[in-house]
Amino acid sequence: MTGPVLHVRFPGCPTERYPALLRLLHGVTPVVQALPPDAAFADVRGARRYFGLDAVQLARLIRVRALALHGADCAIGVAGNPLLARLAAGRLGHEPGVFAVPDTPDGIAEFLADQPVAALPGVGRTTARALAGYGLETAGEVAAAPPATLQRILGAPTARRVRELAGGVDPTPVTPSAPARTMTAEHRFDHDELDAGLRRRALLTLADELGYRLRASGQTARALTLTVRYADRTATTRGRALPEPTAHTPALVGVAYALHEVLGLQRARVRAVALRADELGDATGATRQLSLDPRDERRRRAEAAADRARRRFGPRAAGPAGVLDVA
Repeated sequence: MTGPVLHVRFPGCPTERYPALLRLLHGVTPVVQALPPDAAFADVRGARRYFGLDAVQLARLIRVRALALHGADCAIGVAGNPLLARLAAGRLGHEPGVFAVPDTPDGIAEFLADQPVAALPGVGRTTARALAGYGLETAGEVAAAPPATLQRILGAPTARRVRELAGGVDPTPVTPSAPARTMTAEHRFDHDELDAGLRRRALLTLADELGYRLRASGQTARALTLTVRYADRTATTRGRALPEPTAHTPALVGVAYALHEVLGLQRARVRAVALRADELGDATGATRQLSLDPRDERRRRAEAAADRARRRFGPRAAGPAGVLDVA
């Protein structure tokens, strides 16, 4: 265990308020890793001794301060490492509160037992589908499977990594000021949405936002994850690797649409959709396959021009036709 670690989410946090909320976390512990646009990891090992409080009490203190100073409530997952803390915060959905994973082997196993394999960071759609073909659809089922079986399904390196994730093993430390490994954008509908066309417009809006933010930060993504939240507070998560590391909006939109289509949500009552760009890397080190289609280069030039307009006049100054008005 590296923790205790808090995964703090500020649902609906305006972009301009996010830096102040990070400073609030720094007032509790210096070991804070930003996860824009509305989340962060906080390692509170030292803070426990300083404040004389346990991790859950510190999480409640953060909620009180965020409400009192900024009028922002938060959802906080408390666990022994970043993986479990993120999953714990996900249990709260968009509801504020504190959810703690017991710091015992039995408690961790019980918490992970019904977690979908696709919810584990780094487990994409192909891996989850391969496991589902053998009846392994939850983290608990994967953790209980014989290692030899997982190796036959996934190959040795992937099997070892997925088995560790399913068992709640994550040695990754919380690294202050580290570049974000993921980037998320989310849209909540005004009512339970049945219109697939409107959901696609929401995905276009989110992919466009992610593309702009990735390009502004000089990063690319290697994978994209879609989360759909329903009226009954359940959620479905699907991920897919991108053909190449990219921050190009049309490439992100195409994968987002493909992930949406495979869910078959014809009659689903959708409350919110979220896109997460995963496995972020430095754009200067990314390679791009050359295209013989002259339209691709024109789209990239238009994208660069739109980015310049956004930097000068604001994020909604330019962008693809069809995006939702979220101002």
